[in-house]
Amino acid sequence: MYNQTFWNERYITEKYLYGKEANTFLAENVDLLSGPVLSLSEGEGRNAVFMASQGLNVLGVDCSEVGLEKAQLLAKSKGVAIETEVADLAHYQPKEHHYGSVVSISAHLPSSIRLRLYPLVEAALKPNGLVLLEAYSENQLAKDTGGPKDIDMLMSVAKLRQEFPNLTPILAQEIEREVCEGDGHTGMASVVQFIARKEA
Repeated sequence: MYNQTFWNERYITEKYLYGKEANTFLAENVDLLSGPVLSLSEGEGRNAVFMASQGLNVLGVDCSEVGLEKAQLLAKSKGVAIETEVADLAHYQPKEHHYGSVVSISAHLPSSIRLRLYPLVEAALKPNGLVLLEAYSENQLAKDTGGPKDIDMLMSVAKLRQEFPNLTPILAQEIEREVCEGDGHTGMASVVQFIARKEA
């Protein structure tokens, strides 16, 4: 399973590696989302719990059962309910035509996995469904503020347009922004932000 041991070891502490607050790009655009929501690489639950607090039904998938146990604890502490599923994204099969939105926040995957998964994500969306994605861009490679040190796992607008060919971009940009998400993501970062719709 993709990096399961690595992530279980990172999440094993009581502290939340990326904090308990939602990603700001997600928070700024949550009104665009409709449920049910599939959240890829959900980790310790901060984004799923936030979306649930906004009235959305959320399934968070992640390779780390340790992370998802913390996600359920966070949901309970906030008085909301989320669904979680331990899943290896290299083999994951989301339900077709089921989701109003698919959210991918810092789900940095090798291209070999993305090229299999992203067509399945397109198929998983209902008509007019949205993908909302933020990931570190290729320019992040030179920074020490988070993210993988493998350019294949870092994103660009060009990659996203190519890998989601059947979606219509609403927003597609590469920017520099201050990221303050626990100890795991802190400081000025280069990110790609992408929102795209599946046409009816």
